[in-house]
Amino acid sequence: MLRIQQLVQKQRTFFATGKTKELDFRKEQLLQLQQAIRKHEQELIDAMYADFRKPEFESFISEIGFVELELKLTLKNIENWVKPKPVKEALLNFPSRSYVYSSPYGINLIIGPWNYPINLLITPLLGAMAAGNCIILKPSEIAANTSAVIAKMIRETFDEEYVAAVEGGVETTQHLLAQRFDHIFFTGSTRVGQIIMKSAAEHLTPVTLELGGKSPAIVAEDADLELAARRITWGKFLNAGQTCVAPDYLLVHEQVKEELVQLITQCITDFYGDDPDKSPDFARIINDSHYERLSGLLRQGTIRTGGQTDAKQRYIAPTLLDQVDWEHPVMQEEIFGPILPVLSYSNLAEAIELVNRGENPLALYFFSSSRKKQQTVLRCTQFGGGCINDTVSHLVNPNLPFGGVGGSGVGSYHGKSSFNVFSHQKSVLHRGTWLDLPLRYPPYQNRLPLLRRLFKWL
Repeated sequence: MLRIQQLVQKQRTFFATGKTKELDFRKEQLLQLQQAIRKHEQELIDAMYADFRKPEFESFISEIGFVELELKLTLKNIENWVKPKPVKEALLNFPSRSYVYSSPYGINLIIGPWNYPINLLITPLLGAMAAGNCIILKPSEIAANTSAVIAKMIRETFDEEYVAAVEGGVETTQHLLAQRFDHIFFTGSTRVGQIIMKSAAEHLTPVTLELGGKSPAIVAEDADLELAARRITWGKFLNAGQTCVAPDYLLVHEQVKEELVQLITQCITDFYGDDPDKSPDFARIINDSHYERLSGLLRQGTIRTGGQTDAKQRYIAPTLLDQVDWEHPVMQEEIFGPILPVLSYSNLAEAIELVNRGENPLALYFFSSSRKKQQTVLRCTQFGGGCINDTVSHLVNPNLPFGGVGGSGVGSYHGKSSFNVFSHQKSVLHRGTWLDLPLRYPPYQNRLPLLRRLFKWL
C-alpha cells in the first residue's frame, strides 16, 4: 500500500514539472514504446501462448500488429492533435478569438484485461502518453506470463515517475483504487466496472469503462449465408471466443436457420479440421474457473456441433448450441468462450424487440442484402459499435471510436479518440483589449429593450 502511495506521489511530482506536456518529449517516449514492443515481440507472443495457447497469427494480428498500427497513426498525427483548435466566435464577445485546448488529465490508472493482454493495455497507454499524462498500468494477473513480460518491458523503457507497471491480484487493484487518480481507464466485466465506478466516485475521478455484454449476430433471410457463416465463425471462435465483441448469440431468421447451422458447422471443420483439439490455430480457455463455468453452459440445450471438452488442457471445442431459450443460463450472461447459442425469429421487428429487451450490447452484427433492413436495424437498436455483413472488423479501423453505451461501457478510444479520452477539452476565450463596450456593465438603466432587439438580430 505504501509503495503504491509513493508511486502515485512520485508521478504527481513529475507531472507538475510540465515535462510530459512537451511535444518533443511525447514523441520521443512514443518512439521508445514502439522500439520496446519490437524488441520484446517474440517474448510477448510466447507469453500469450503460455497463458492460453494463443496462436501466433492471432497474437500478431489482434495484439502486436494492432498496437503497431495505432502507434504509427499517433506518431503521424500527434502534432496536429495537440494544436489548439479554433472555434467560431460569438458576436457578443467581439473582439475575441476562442480555442479548445487539449489538456492532459494528469495521473492515469489503466487496468487491462487478460483476454487481449497487450492490445487492451498498450493501446490506451499510447493514447495517454500522446495526451501528455503520467500513467500507472495494471496488467491482468490472470494472464500471468504476459503480465510479467509487459512489466519487464515497461521497467526497461520508462522511468516509473512517468510510466509504471504494477503487478498483483485483487488486493493490489484495491490499493490502487484507494488512491486519487485524475482519470481511470478500465477494460473488463460489467461487474468489476461497477466496482471501479464506485471507487472513482469517492474522488470524483472521471472514468472510461470498456465493458461487454451479449452482442448479437442477426442474420436475415436475404443474407449471403455462405459469407455470413465464414465471418460469424471467424469472429466467434477467434481467441476461442474470449473476445468482448465476439458474437455472443446467433439470431437467425427461421427460414434459413438450418442452412446456416450446416454452413457454420462446415466452416468450423474448414478452419480447425475434424478435431479442433489438434488444430494449432485454436486457443484454450484462460484458467480452470472459466473452463468450469463454460462447461456448465453445455449441460442444457442441444449441441449441434462441437461440445467436446478436456479439463486437463482447458479445451472446449467450437460449439453450436440449439434448442435454448432466453431463460437458459447461456443467455443470462456474456459467454466469453467458444459456445454459440442459436435462436430464431420470424420477422425483423421481432428480432429487434428481442435484442432491445436486454442491456445495450457492446457490438451488434447484422447480415442482410437489403439496405432498408440495414437502416432499420441501425435506427432501432442501441449498441456500442458493429458491422453490417461482417463481425469484429470495425475494431481494425482506428478512425472509428470504439466503446460501449449504457451497460456495455462509458467512453471510447482508438486513433484520435484515444488522445481525446485522456485529454480534458479546455475552452479558452482570448478577448481583445482595443474595444470595451459598456453595454454589459451596471448600472443597466433602460438598456434591456436594446438588448432584446440585439438578441433577436443575432
